Amino acid sequence: MNKKLLSVLLALSMMTGAAALAEGYTAGTYTGRADGRNGEITVDVTFSEDAITDIVVKDHQETAGIADAAINDLPGEIVASQSLAVDAKSGATFTSEGIVNAVADAVAQAGGDADALRAVPVEKELSTETIEMTTDVVVVGGGAAGMAATVRLEQLGKNVILLEKASFLGGAISVSGGNQVVMGSKLQAEAGVTDDSVDSMVEDFMKNGANLNVPELLNLYAENVGETTDWLNEDCGIAFDMEGGLHQLGEYSHNRELAYVGGGAGFAASMREAVEKSGATVLLSTRAQSLNVEDGKVTGVTAQANEGTTYVITAENVILATGGYGASDTLLSDELASALYYGPSTSTGDGVIMATADGINAATRLMEYGKRYPNGVEVSKGIAKSTIAGNIAGWTMSAILVNAEGERVVNEKASNRTILEAELAQTGSELFLLMDSETFNVWKTKLAAAGLTEETIDGYVAANGTTTPVFAHGDTLEEVAAAAGVNGENLVKTVERYNGFVAAGNDEDFGRSADYMTMAIGDGPYYLVEQKPRFATTMGGLVVNASLQVENTDGDVIPGLYAAGEVVGGVMGDDSPSGANNGWALTAGKLAAEAIAE
Repeated sequence: MNKKLLSVLLALSMMTGAAALAEGYTAGTYTGRADGRNGEITVDVTFSEDAITDIVVKDHQETAGIADAAINDLPGEIVASQSLAVDAKSGATFTSEGIVNAVADAVAQAGGDADALRAVPVEKELSTETIEMTTDVVVVGGGAAGMAATVRLEQLGKNVILLEKASFLGGAISVSGGNQVVMGSKLQAEAGVTDDSVDSMVEDFMKNGANLNVPELLNLYAENVGETTDWLNEDCGIAFDMEGGLHQLGEYSHNRELAYVGGGAGFAASMREAVEKSGATVLLSTRAQSLNVEDGKVTGVTAQANEGTTYVITAENVILATGGYGASDTLLSDELASALYYGPSTSTGDGVIMATADGINAATRLMEYGKRYPNGVEVSKGIAKSTIAGNIAGWTMSAILVNAEGERVVNEKASNRTILEAELAQTGSELFLLMDSETFNVWKTKLAAAGLTEETIDGYVAANGTTTPVFAHGDTLEEVAAAAGVNGENLVKTVERYNGFVAAGNDEDFGRSADYMTMAIGDGPYYLVEQKPRFATTMGGLVVNASLQVENTDGDVIPGLYAAGEVVGGVMGDDSPSGANNGWALTAGKLAAEAIAE
């Protein structure tokens, strides 16, 4: 399609859009608002009598890097096409939808027909060009594992092409809680723990993973995560929250988890800089379609950019770092499919699908398992956001968990797995987080990195249990219980009993540590926040050896093919402890790079 024809089509599209409006617009500038991923998006939209002439995103809380393409490009695309049917930016679906909905809000204010604009087709000129490239290593996937592998390979003298189907680098770690296992690192010792060990970490992980972990991979992880952590800190510029210190968690016999400064988004921003400085070639918005194979050896990748260009890349080795399959329509077990999802929309199992294709026949394991957490709030149908960062702060104060009957059923400082099992046994597979005003005011400041800004939370609180997610409030325990649909009489008794345990320094019911019972539940207003099962991370994936080489269904190494991170199955067993997935992805990415460079 030539540019002249495209211009004609765009003009026709604008005419169609204008015709669909019937009465046109009342000229002027209008402010539209809609929810994005992390909070409200505000746009100023300027109209003539028959067209949208300008769109400016005035305010938003979206994550830098992830949302950039949507924020920067979508307004211009809407103006050019005079349509609200523009494509969402890959990896930034919620932000894209938020911008479109905010513009639709402004269209309605201007007297236009937003539904008609959503029906206006957008013509796109796609490239038919095929580009052939040659490199040492192709890394497929620009999340934690892929970025770590890329930086390390370039350090070791290898030329790398990094493919990422989203419009940004970062992947799942960008929207994670931003915590990482740091066992054996200088930072763990600096934070006060010097007696942790590989054996202790392995034992904790095996227990948490129902002994389904692959010992070879788990030991590989435990033996190398400390060195990886120090490399990230010293070579890649990743800052850890030493002021916040190591987290005390029920899954671990030793404190071995640290947060990144700025959470997952902060990590991703720093690692993107490290990738840029490395000199690697990065192709964004470019999806790997298939692995190229000659005589049983993987020799590269065929990929296609969103704008149509096909890349045929020849390489000595390929590293699959494509993440999990939480957003797949076909690879999830029924159990996982029934849980709320909070991971990236790009986690569609591409690496597994490509590697298991005929002629490659990679083996997989533990595909039925995923990491479910007990602390999600359902922000839209089937979609969750995490409250874990706030909950961690809440346990140091007076927060407790209750069921719909108003009763405690679990030690709030137990492992996520233990809390999840208790949660699944309750009415509606749901618990509620009870907080007094002092605890709530701290809790709500901790969640911005997970996409729950204070502004967003205030909006949920204002709804007072009438919508999902449930953020109920009341001046008394009876009032908050009524708003949330919880048994108020029992809730009063539960609080009285818990406060007695606080005074005595002993939780007779569930054994919550006295270190986390230093504050009684105090004055209202009181808050009850829903807690539902959520997942983002899948546990299954490709079978690899200790060098991260992918194996086929006969147990043989597939020459030229490596895998790292969530696409690998087995290291966690059927569940992963807090901070484990980020640590594994980064460690595996670094180790895969070093195995190739040997």
